[in-house]
Amino acid sequence: MRFITADWIYPVVSPRLHQGVIVMDGDEVIEVTTRSNVPSEQLEYFKGILIPGFVNTHCHIELSHLKNRIPTGTGLLHFIYNVVSLRHTDQAEIDRAIEVADAYMWDQGIQAVGDICNKIDSFRVKSKSRIRYFSFVEMFDFMQEERSDEMTQCYKNVYANASGMRSAVPHAPYSVSPKLFHQINALNRDPVTVSIHNQETQAEEDLFMFGTGGFLEFYKRFGFTLSHFRPMGRSSIHYAMRYMDPSQRTIFVHNTLTSKEDIAAALAWNEHVYWTTCPNANLYIENRLPDYNNFIDTGARMTIGTDSLTSNWQLSVLEEMKTIARYQSSLSFDTILQWATINGAQALGLENEMGSFEKGKKPGLLLLSFNPDRDLLFDPSVQILRLV
Repeated sequence: MRFITADWIYPVVSPRLHQGVIVMDGDEVIEVTTRSNVPSEQLEYFKGILIPGFVNTHCHIELSHLKNRIPTGTGLLHFIYNVVSLRHTDQAEIDRAIEVADAYMWDQGIQAVGDICNKIDSFRVKSKSRIRYFSFVEMFDFMQEERSDEMTQCYKNVYANASGMRSAVPHAPYSVSPKLFHQINALNRDPVTVSIHNQETQAEEDLFMFGTGGFLEFYKRFGFTLSHFRPMGRSSIHYAMRYMDPSQRTIFVHNTLTSKEDIAAALAWNEHVYWTTCPNANLYIENRLPDYNNFIDTGARMTIGTDSLTSNWQLSVLEEMKTIARYQSSLSFDTILQWATINGAQALGLENEMGSFEKGKKPGLLLLSFNPDRDLLFDPSVQILRLV
């Protein structure tokens, strides 16, 4: 039994506790108490604050070998084209990069990851990892229905090899045909979590609103046509909601251009909706962030993701929190921490196991060198240390 104490404890689901104590049996929380209830000689003292492990709700660990290989600020269309062009890499290099990324995320205090899979490359590392993974087997057919059967068959092999928590998911509104949406829904027979990239770039909105914009030329470069496509006169999220299953927990990812009206429509469509922000990836690709006030004002349940090393400088939820605090200083530390922990756990269906300090959970235990009443979260000196 360990009795671990610091200046403050943040249980997340209850108010912070001054000079609190976390009682741990191995990696399980036994009790949250105060120093007055524990003999001083039993206490392990730390300077800073104690928080639960982070939940990263959006990552592409299989792309870790592409770190520093794609320039910043190119916009989403050029970014996707570059990713596709660089897919052919030595397998040993891919495997090693995945191992390094997994170890790094653990050291950075990440307890669980919602991870996008287009191939089986990450499954060996995931099967041995201390991190809890939810594998989102991502499918797309470039909106070409004649390809949907072929693509579904291809991704069924990936789906079959994914152990642990998994689901089949659509890539994005602009890359999935109605037929493929139906096939994806059929694979997810039981209640699960699904995710979809959403409203990342103006070209996506232009396509669904007016049938114009950069995606027409983008698909032409790959030999595909969108001549069959008819715009909806509405933002792309409405196309996704038309074909996705509203009975599933749904994570919309990025949401750079999502409006209050879009959020209200999604909440009316499905009460189990979560919104993942990946701020460093948004800055890396499009040099733009979502309007967080749209989500705060509507009471949307936010979570935090890192995206991939293709579109980020590191896979660290703490660094994402720092970026949010830097650009949205009106947000309290408590709110950002909730996004990074319990909200993410709920989105992945892991709220009974992690995301907060509560009896019986195994949430991880992190020491943050941070004084919430004095320090700035985005100060470079704020560091994380995993204690459990």
